[in-house]
Amino acid sequence: MTTKALIGRLMIVAGVGVAGARAVRRTMSGPHRGDDAATHNRWLVVTVLRSPDEVVSDGTLPAPLAQLGDLVEVQVRPAPGDKGTELAARLTGGGPTSAAARVQGKDPRQRVRAALREAKSILEVGEIVRPDAPPTTHPGPGGRLVGKATDIAQGEGRL
Repeated sequence: MTTKALIGRLMIVAGVGVAGARAVRRTMSGPHRGDDAATHNRWLVVTVLRSPDEVVSDGTLPAPLAQLGDLVEVQVRPAPGDKGTELAARLTGGGPTSAAARVQGKDPRQRVRAALREAKSILEVGEIVRPDAPPTTHPGPGGRLVGKATDIAQGEGRL
């Protein structure tokens, strides 16, 4: 590899690093796109491979969603193309939604996401499926990075 080619590649890497740092700085300052009222109250949806009658048997919601009570509004509708049922939920009340609350596991949206995942699992499999192994056991920097990201994700599920 020539010196000119090496310098060119280093400049590309440096440019990507600067752009990444700017994106992080822009994300960390000012109002966060994910923290506005529209995002806070948006519908979160999962498709369950069951008919609507099986999803809401006897007019009761699956247990994980029913436990949230008045915290959420729930809709059950047929999925497009007769591919099961869409189970949708959104928050009805307020609560902490900042990035700090999310990292600490205190964001109410995390509870809604987890309840939807658990309801889907119960309806399709009959139990809540949890992973047996950690996402990676590789001791290198990449493995530590994935482990840290998984810890921060908390109620958000696997990456």
